[in-house]
Amino acid sequence: MAREKIQIKKIENSTARQVTFSKRRRGLIKKAEELSVLCDADVALIIFSSTGKLFEYSNLSMREILERHHLHSKNLAKLEEPSLELQLVENSNCSRLSKEVAQKSHQLKQMRGEDLQGLSLEELHNWRSLLKWIGPCN
Repeated sequence: MAREKIQIKKIENSTARQVTFSKRRRGLIKKAEELSVLCDADVALIIFSSTGKLFEYSNLSMREILERHHLHSKNLAKLEEPSLELQLVENSNCSRLSKEVAQKSHQLKQMRGEDLQGLSLEELHNWRSLLKWIGPCN
């Protein structure tokens, strides 16, 4: 006899909902126990019913598992946030590179013969010498 597929939606009948909750809760706890035994995993399961009643399962102390979770969460948060020192170094590098890009862009424009206003006669001669040394660009 095959099981009938049910549509996943809230069960409107409160008695049927409570019966389903109890059966599924037992099944979920059984699966948690199996996972713990078969895979040697530390498992904690916390369930609150719609009435606010607490149900829990853990193969170790619930407190130990929750403390490990809390410690792990703190460590993950530290890894995700770069240190202030690293942020300062990255900002400094970014600023330096931005200035360098602006400088190189300005030099490139000057090599193309653009943006030559404000250059002294000596700077213009230096550019002319450099361009002669580089040769024609095709």
